[in-house]
Amino acid sequence: MRFQNRTEAGRRLAALLKGYRAESPLVLGLPRGGVPVAYEVARALGAPLDVWVVRKVGAPGHEELGLGAVAEGGVLFLDRGMMRSLGFSEAEVRRVAERAADEVTARVARFRGSHPAPRLEGRTVILVDDGVATGGTVRAALGALREQRPGKIVLAVPVGAVESLDSLRAEVDDLVCVYPAEFMMAVGQFYDNFRQTSDEEVRELLARARGERPETGGPETALDSGDTWWV
Repeated sequence: MRFQNRTEAGRRLAALLKGYRAESPLVLGLPRGGVPVAYEVARALGAPLDVWVVRKVGAPGHEELGLGAVAEGGVLFLDRGMMRSLGFSEAEVRRVAERAADEVTARVARFRGSHPAPRLEGRTVILVDDGVATGGTVRAALGALREQRPGKIVLAVPVGAVESLDSLRAEVDDLVCVYPAEFMMAVGQFYDNFRQTSDEEVRELLARARGERPETGGPETALDSGDTWWV
């Protein structure tokens, strides 16, 4: 299975989530690539849209290789098994994580501006990304969301590695995936158009969702594989 782009993926994912419309959910997209997908889900469900910012923690000197992630709210997930196998110490990786945490803070300000963080307590929250390979960034986001005590957490993705999805099921109330993939090298292999979504495009979609910009056809943009190859 392949998706033309994140817009199409979001519409196909939204069709599987229509039962949640009655719960007045809040849809959260993981920037950047998850936001165009989440935008389509939120629009189909008549739900508000916001972001939940997560940043990959790369291996020291090999930043493209994810060893974990840090999420808005300060939650850090580290793959200590991979750290040990590659010979990286906790101290080394935590120095990288501190820089990632600074970037999370900067991105929250960049994407939300003067808007406050959404209130999650007691709500049904649908967390959306463009796909799950190893699941490190999603795991960090879920940990941060749980601290906000939502009533229900739904993880929704167009595509995901079966093994990773199975490991995440225990952490959510529901997991919805259009295409669980038995073999996945990268999320981008399931998209015809997987180019990078800019910060400006994320801000534009959030503004549209808030009614600050006119609605148009869905964005024909996507995040390149460089940001999601390993996570």
